[in-house]
Amino acid sequence: MVKIAFNSPFAQKDEPKKEAAEALVADKDPEVATRGNENSSGRCLLTLLGLAFILAGVVVGGACIYKYFMPKHKVYRGEMCYFENENRDRAAEPYFLPIAEEADIREDDNIAIIDVPVPKFSDSDPAAIVHDFDRLLTAYLDLQLGKCYVIPLNTSIVMPPRNLMDLFAKLATGSYLPQTYLVREEMVVTEEIDNVSDLGIFIYQLCVGKETFRLQRRDQITGLQKRSVENCHSIRHFENSFVVETKICQQ
Repeated sequence: MVKIAFNSPFAQKDEPKKEAAEALVADKDPEVATRGNENSSGRCLLTLLGLAFILAGVVVGGACIYKYFMPKHKVYRGEMCYFENENRDRAAEPYFLPIAEEADIREDDNIAIIDVPVPKFSDSDPAAIVHDFDRLLTAYLDLQLGKCYVIPLNTSIVMPPRNLMDLFAKLATGSYLPQTYLVREEMVVTEEIDNVSDLGIFIYQLCVGKETFRLQRRDQITGLQKRSVENCHSIRHFENSFVVETKICQQ
């Protein structure tokens, strides 16, 4: 049996009316379009926040990797032996004293940082020393007194970073132990430095929060004579093929 279906003429007439009603409802209800825009904006905002968090993680992770896995500055350790009397009797056997120190030499920054530990065979003070070759300044931190002293860099005594690095590289092997002599220099405190921020970042880090004074070599001060009431302390160190005793006096 063949089944034949007839379309009702009323159904065909109802379809245009239905479409017109739906269009009318959409026009009269703007919330439908607004919700679509809000959902799209929300998704974009969440995506941007996610990208921001990912970027922050990359930056922080990169900084951590650089800090913990990149090579740090190499610290050299060196030792010398020296005798105190330059005019010693040639017939007598000289008595040599050992001196050891550590050096953090940063050729890119033009800086040498010297760590002088507590000496075993002399009455000199332990110290930290910064030689800034860009600013041509030297800063001594007397660790026993907790005071900083700043003076122009003496390039006739302190080797430049490359030469100093070569010296400590030889000393670090242990096979090179020079027997050398002692050079003495005497400094006088001239004034207190209130602001150490103008002395460069490395000297600032060494001296910030500590009493800091400016030094001048005694032989460069005209008419200045030694006084018995002076309070003097010595630091023995080496930044060359000889040992230097820096005597710092304050009235």
